[in-house]
Amino acid sequence: MLRWLSNDDRHKEPEVYDNVVEGLKRIYKSKLLPLEEHYRFHDFHSPPLDDPDFDAKPMILLIGQYSTGKTTFIRYLLEQDFPGMRIGPEPTTDRFIAVMYGDQEGMVPGNALVVDTKKQFRPLSKFGNAYLNRFQCSLQNNSVLRSMTIIDTPGILSGEKQRVDRGYDFAGVLEWFAERVDRIILLFDAHKLDISDEFRRAIDAIKGYDDKIRIVLNKADMIDHQQLMRVYGALMWSLGKVLNTPEVARVFIGSFWDQPLQFDMNRRLFELEETDLFKDLQSLPRNAALRKLNDLIKRARLAKVHAYIISSLKKEMPSMFGKDSKKKDLINNLNNTFTSLQQEHQISPGDFPNLKRMQDQLQHHDFTKFHAMKPKLIETVDKMLSDDIARLMQLIPHEEAENIKNTVVKGGAFEGYNESPFGIGKGEGVDKGRGEHEWVVAQEKYEYDDSFEKLNPVNGKITGAAAKGEMVKSKLPNSVLSKVWKLADVDKDGMLDAEEWALANHLIKIKLDGHDLPADLPEHLIPPSKKDCVN
Repeated sequence: MLRWLSNDDRHKEPEVYDNVVEGLKRIYKSKLLPLEEHYRFHDFHSPPLDDPDFDAKPMILLIGQYSTGKTTFIRYLLEQDFPGMRIGPEPTTDRFIAVMYGDQEGMVPGNALVVDTKKQFRPLSKFGNAYLNRFQCSLQNNSVLRSMTIIDTPGILSGEKQRVDRGYDFAGVLEWFAERVDRIILLFDAHKLDISDEFRRAIDAIKGYDDKIRIVLNKADMIDHQQLMRVYGALMWSLGKVLNTPEVARVFIGSFWDQPLQFDMNRRLFELEETDLFKDLQSLPRNAALRKLNDLIKRARLAKVHAYIISSLKKEMPSMFGKDSKKKDLINNLNNTFTSLQQEHQISPGDFPNLKRMQDQLQHHDFTKFHAMKPKLIETVDKMLSDDIARLMQLIPHEEAENIKNTVVKGGAFEGYNESPFGIGKGEGVDKGRGEHEWVVAQEKYEYDDSFEKLNPVNGKITGAAAKGEMVKSKLPNSVLSKVWKLADVDKDGMLDAEEWALANHLIKIKLDGHDLPADLPEHLIPPSKKDCVN
């Protein structure tokens, strides 16, 4: 009588996840992996995910033609050499090097690396010994590597050199990494903007991961500002043709090494660009869970489409005769299958795999061994996307708030960027005079004393109306002037004395020089007589 209570369709309590990563592991293994295995997703697209894929630190993949400064870029970030590092004008890095944190410095060869169950590189064994002999892990006790792993790649060849066969699927390896890394950095040499055939194939391999791509125009100090402008324009034109996207990825301009700049006139530009790049890289540990969540969603959507394709091909196969000719016909007309599935299931064209690649892969499979559609598997994945993913999304802001102090990249070049007086903006704007004993505004207060007296102060103070009439001459927007007023009116009485008037003018000058105003007044900008008003 009460048998219906044990039915699988009864309402169940939603699963509770301790954190995003653990939740991703559980829903992948229980809900997405069965669909992938049933329709041979791993034979066509990507190997199954293991726990290390979810637990791994954020990874940065460097790609570029030889002598664009990839290895030097890593050394610049770490501020020290790493095992296996070689730098030179000719192709010196002939292998993939995973630069990772280790208590003891050392190198682990590729064959040993892919059998380590604690590392995320096990699926790379499918590329064979020819690749594994060109793959290694460099362990280094470096603070930067506590937060991220950096993948150095062989210099991409050009001209006659690119005709040399590497002996393994170079583009396939890049695609494997592109799926799993958090950031892909394409490096260009300001003197070598040509995109060789091998470089074009490498860029084709990472298409579909446009949100991860950043572009660095390196060695930019080797040319003057006029040449730099022309080189930048040429690079954007070349990238537009290769990437085939209306919006080209962000390009960072600079010289990422520790040698003197040849043309110093662009120093300020390089500093600002380095700041933006470092901010982007520093955000990776904080956003790692969100990236893994996003990648799993993309994988689930592709797995669903793959299931539709495989089951559709199975359905079209004859039961008795003419199987070979029908298989050939289905492969040749695969685009028609894509179109019909797109209309039947309301699937976006961007969710389908590459047509030519899918056709090539299907040549090696027996369609009669494919499985027919199993709606229950699709429904499970749909429920995963609508319910489980939504609950994990709710955990992300909380995790980010809890771990914000532990997810800042420290050490190496990041340490100098954060703390050195020569960091970006240090000694400029609101940072000018920080750490000095004297109130920094006192150095220029005399300039503003005359204008203060001309505003007819009463009992040593001027009214807001009088100050406003003078401040609007700066032509700054009212929103900015309002912020200046709130910061300068230290004792919050709606009027300004001589010290506060000087502070207001100092803040206006900071803004006119192109710097941002602080959210709160820093210690070194508070007038000495007003310390009690703030503290």
